[in-house]
Amino acid sequence: MRNTDIPTVAIVFGGDSSEHQISCLTAASVARAIDPQQFRVVGIGITRTGRWVHVPVEEIRDLKVVDKVLPELSENRPEAILHRGAEGAELVLRDGDRLIDPRPVDVALALLHGPFGEDGTIQGLFEMAGVRYVGSGVAASAIGMDKHLMKLVFEAQGLPIGPYVAISPREWAADPAATLDAVASLHFPVYVKPARGGSSMGITRVERLEDVEAAIETAREFDPKVLVEQGFIDCREIECGVLGALDGGLAEASVPAEIRMHTEDGFYDFEAKYLPDEQVSLDVPADILPEIADRVRELAVRAFHALDGEGLARVDFFVSRTGDVSINEINTMPGFTALSMFPRMWEHSGLAYPELIARLIHLALNRPLGLR
Repeated sequence: MRNTDIPTVAIVFGGDSSEHQISCLTAASVARAIDPQQFRVVGIGITRTGRWVHVPVEEIRDLKVVDKVLPELSENRPEAILHRGAEGAELVLRDGDRLIDPRPVDVALALLHGPFGEDGTIQGLFEMAGVRYVGSGVAASAIGMDKHLMKLVFEAQGLPIGPYVAISPREWAADPAATLDAVASLHFPVYVKPARGGSSMGITRVERLEDVEAAIETAREFDPKVLVEQGFIDCREIECGVLGALDGGLAEASVPAEIRMHTEDGFYDFEAKYLPDEQVSLDVPADILPEIADRVRELAVRAFHALDGEGLARVDFFVSRTGDVSINEINTMPGFTALSMFPRMWEHSGLAYPELIARLIHLALNRPLGLR
């Protein structure tokens, strides 16, 4: 880091994925909570068309849901460019054919969800630009985003997961009947989802084999690669937060939390996550036996290290009535508004929201550039 009074943190948010609006909400929450005495903040928004624009931190703080309409970025903003200068990474603005107003960037906090945000792509850009960043590196981000690759890694590490079928674009085009035969071996209901999606977009709960093909086509609108997962019946949905250690040692796990649905199908979909209207209860901490909580926390840390995770992650589980624990997925950039599960779990673990943000920034500042 340059010899400046306080580090400059670039909040990068928006993006051209289907989770653009969720990213805007996350950025607003972080911008309101970040400590201006510890960090200087600059805003980089990525619009729906993929343009990088400068957004003043005051405007980021004002982004919010209005009448159930989620916020999104306007295209009418000055273009921003992150580049590698002689003294490190800089944010500059484009004015015609001139680059103006250079500002140093010590840490990038990419509050992006979905493809091109938490899948290793922007992490690779940060690596090439020589800027430290919050969260997992290129490989861990890519594997964590691709639920098929994630399951392969967890299987290889002996971690418990449920039955599933992965469907590549080639397989679906070449022999859809064989793919449906593979799905028929699962117990219904099944969940058909984009392999590299998030926020429950494009996911369908399917009760009958004859409805699977339509659900696959729905998922393919978000991602050509699809995953079909066997549903867990009569199970509790438990989550656990993970934080990297400042000394580079074993990661820490938060208290677990539980999602309790009040809808008939018990499906934690997009509206339940972001427009709840009494559809869901989020219990922090979860009312589970101590030995199950310990098992969840142990598996969360193991899953994090199995991917070579850095910074933070949220690991989601299914817990059966008999106490069996299975990993559903890992999210290397979990929802991060003040009301999201990840910050709430850490608050109940003794780390308040502003302190959690500071911890993540310091984790990024402490790690070296390049291969680690």
